[in-house]
Amino acid sequence: MALRLLWHPNQWIEGPEKEQFKQLLGSKFSGEATLFASGRCALLAILRSLRLSPGEEVIVQGYTCVVVPNAIAAAGMKPVFVDIERDTLNLDIEETANAITPKTRAIICQHTFGIPADTKGLRALCDRHSLILIEDCAHVIPDSGGPSEIGRHGDLLFFSFGRDKAISGVSGGAVVCKKADLRTPLRTLEKQATPLGRVNIMQYLFYPLLYALARPLYGIGIGKILLALAGKIHLLPKILTQSEKKGIMPPTLCGMPNACAALALAQLQSLRDINDHRRMLTSYYATHPLLRAYAVRSSLSLPSLPLQKFPLFLPQAEKIRKKLKQRNIHLHDGWTGCVICPANADTSAAGYCDDDDPSAEMVGEQILSLPTHPGMTLHDAQRLVDALHTSL
Repeated sequence: MALRLLWHPNQWIEGPEKEQFKQLLGSKFSGEATLFASGRCALLAILRSLRLSPGEEVIVQGYTCVVVPNAIAAAGMKPVFVDIERDTLNLDIEETANAITPKTRAIICQHTFGIPADTKGLRALCDRHSLILIEDCAHVIPDSGGPSEIGRHGDLLFFSFGRDKAISGVSGGAVVCKKADLRTPLRTLEKQATPLGRVNIMQYLFYPLLYALARPLYGIGIGKILLALAGKIHLLPKILTQSEKKGIMPPTLCGMPNACAALALAQLQSLRDINDHRRMLTSYYATHPLLRAYAVRSSLSLPSLPLQKFPLFLPQAEKIRKKLKQRNIHLHDGWTGCVICPANADTSAAGYCDDDDPSAEMVGEQILSLPTHPGMTLHDAQRLVDALHTSL
């Protein structure tokens, strides 16, 4: 599909797929969808639509991506980090309740790696304090066979369609709004969003082609060289800029191009197949005798989840990753060795103070996650577990 779109530049910026994607996404979650260039843009649009005052607070969990506090700061608000539950990797409700102040206006809950947050409990907490509940659904989009609570209780949901998310458009983001009074400002923000340039769109369309060429050649070094050269000549889009790692998000909202919407639409239409594949790998990991002792508890209690990654706790996680890398097994996914991801992000610029969230910090040091993406076969997973066994 990316190759076909490359040959039809008249479909890159506008086209019918954008509207089809919006309608399908909005219908799925019983709200109105608006599209933006990325998940971080979608979150920034949400915060601007709330018309909050500068300095007001938004609660967000520790162990999250730096783009989330960056978007809060770009909207003129203050991120307040709250610790997580070790068993779910999601917000601790008791800690969340203790963090609420007269300045608190919203709570962002993250379904980390597809593990459902306690949105029912958070909904009750938000109702008691007249707060907005925002669900971060970047890691999971449920289907008819998945957990029913995800996307049900939030006032607003936002999605990322980056290359490693629940579904991929290579880039892109969306908001699904369930509050009638916020739909008009979100529509206005979507309409006013700056279109992405054709060079950016071309980078996104080249991405799946380059990886299709590089992946089978990576083990012999050629694939690595190919990707390095593509990066040098700016064919590969960056996931995070240096400014973003330093806590600065550009204030401009950009729109989702039709080309990315077309890729994401095709994946959304195949969501059950994609999630079933993730369920198969999640179940394999969850029932493997070697892994059960190390797995995050919630991933064992709900083995039918279509997890985006299968998380383990290992005291020497980084040492094990290095051993596996020597065997051409790469498990550095940006969510390791840090509480605000990736590890080279400036946590102080993001507003985080060391030792504030001890559970999140422990998770960052001990976590090792196993892939469940559509390109990962059961045979690959079996080989990975065998390699992991020899590295423990």
